Amino acid sequence: MPVIVIHMLPGRNVKTKKSLLKNVTSAVTSSLDVKAEAVRVIIIEIPFAHYGIAGLPADEFRRRQAGGKKHVLKKTKSK
Repeated sequence: MPVIVIHMLPGRNVKTKKSLLKNVTSAVTSSLDVKAEAVRVIIIEIPFAHYGIAGLPADEFRRRQAGGKKHVLKKTKSK
């Protein structure tokens, strides 16, 4: 039984998630020659505060990108 785990940020509606489940299941059934009933798809939504991009929480990174600001991750000195 194939089990597919998808990690993603929250915010997509139920209709979009249903479409994702259908399309992933279809890809797995045709790729592995298994029945749809054997396929399991798990969607895990990761809170923005738990997902980092360029050293920032995802929501903060997105806000900065929307404002056109670039973020440079500063290196710290090693002791």
